[in-house]
Amino acid sequence: MATRHLIRSTILQSLYEWDFYGQKTDITEILQRNLDEFAPGIDEPEFAWKILKGVIEHLAEIDATIVRVAPEWPLSKIAPIDRNILRIGLYELQWADPNEVPPKVAINESIEMAKSYGGPNSPRFINGVMGTVFREKYGTEAPPAAQPKSSPETTPSDSTGS
Repeated sequence: MATRHLIRSTILQSLYEWDFYGQKTDITEILQRNLDEFAPGIDEPEFAWKILKGVIEHLAEIDATIVRVAPEWPLSKIAPIDRNILRIGLYELQWADPNEVPPKVAINESIEMAKSYGGPNSPRFINGVMGTVFREKYGTEAPPAAQPKSSPETTPSDSTGS
């Protein structure tokens, strides 16, 4: 598993636990414990802390975006795993440096986590929300191509030149 994918999965697990306990526990302790247990020796732990900090700082805005984009799904009715996948993905899509996390990586990683951890309809739901927010931000149907030299993450199609 690629380092950043493992980091996102560990953040997802931490946010899920934090959400489960009503957001009353110390999220930094949860993430540290999960990094120690599931991702010891990762190459860039600062990436994990940056993403977690960003999600927490922008949580109200992220949740408002989810409610606005999926009005037929009140936040409390969205499966906790899907809700937290969206929180990570929407933070990366809206606030992360696009040279560090290209939009198509944020979208693809969210869909992949939904396939791995969500229910049968999760990937389509996540894709719909992420795609809508992407189009609102960039005004196009397809994410702009990542620049391989300036981006630490590429998708398989980036590395093959297709």
